[in-house]
Amino acid sequence: METLLFLFPQFNYMAPKEEAYFKMLCTEDLKASKMKDDTSRQKEKERKSRLSLFLTKSGSHENVSPNKKTNTTPSNISPEAALQWSDSFEELLKHSDGVEIFSQFLRTEFSEENIEFWLACEEYKSIDSETKLLSKAKYIYTVFIDSDAPKEVNIDYNTKTAIQKDIAQPTKSCFEAAQMKVYSLMKKDSYPRFLHSDIYLRLTRKKGPGATMFRRRSRSCVFNERGEATTEPSAW
Repeated sequence: METLLFLFPQFNYMAPKEEAYFKMLCTEDLKASKMKDDTSRQKEKERKSRLSLFLTKSGSHENVSPNKKTNTTPSNISPEAALQWSDSFEELLKHSDGVEIFSQFLRTEFSEENIEFWLACEEYKSIDSETKLLSKAKYIYTVFIDSDAPKEVNIDYNTKTAIQKDIAQPTKSCFEAAQMKVYSLMKKDSYPRFLHSDIYLRLTRKKGPGATMFRRRSRSCVFNERGEATTEPSAW
């Protein structure tokens, strides 16, 4: 009988039902596998969020940016001071208010880890105690460099590998290459967009409540009805 069914499967009336049953099992297995993957990704995301929250509550996060303020724009920044930040990226970083406003801008682009990493490196290079240097190096690596870091910065593989080798006995130049790469990224990519952002333009145009800051217009040349060239009086 089994031989006949093998040769003539059309006589097996149970075949369609069995085929449908196995298809159903395969579909359920695929769904279960997809749900498992989604759950794993969600758990990993939650783990990173908890790590970031823990570091913030523990006080370590404040050490990244000692001068960090609230998200509100400081009201004591004059338009003239803000305009100086457009001279160069180096000029911007010289001013604590400039760093804070730039940090606010980076948060809108979800790249605030870059300025926080740069500030952490600046603080790291000022540490004299070997014990504190080792502790700070491990913190910077955990927060910004490690593959599971909650605020991982975008650096190349070779730079990251070099840091991994030096982290056991870190020196003051341990993060120098990575800091320079992040600095260059901010200067060439983020800084030009910052100068055209609403958060910066609002500062440079502000001169008081309800007032607008104007730049002096240059003289313009016009022609009268006789075709003679004249100049308009300068306007403010």
